[in-house]
Amino acid sequence: MATFKEIINGPKPVLVDFFAEWCGPCKTMAPVLSELSSDLKDRAVILKVDVDKNQAASRAFNVRGVPTFVIFKDGKEVWRKSGALPKQMLTAAIEAQL
Repeated sequence: MATFKEIINGPKPVLVDFFAEWCGPCKTMAPVLSELSSDLKDRAVILKVDVDKNQAASRAFNVRGVPTFVIFKDGKEVWRKSGALPKQMLTAAIEAQL
């Protein structure tokens, strides 16, 4: 199984969802991300990172609130937004990196 670092350093765009179990907006985003994942198939990767269980990752990527979405491409952060977002915005952001 690939590590987080190996995945974000790969050639595919990687959407990372920094979330928390107690976060209402995070819960509303779960079905949106599931739908997005099936739409994109294997053209992009979607990772979920629980900020309470992975505090080091949250600090490393300067996550101040949840949900925070970050897109990485070739190991570089290329896009970031916080809060519940419409699927179209996430799709457009990922497709811009394909």
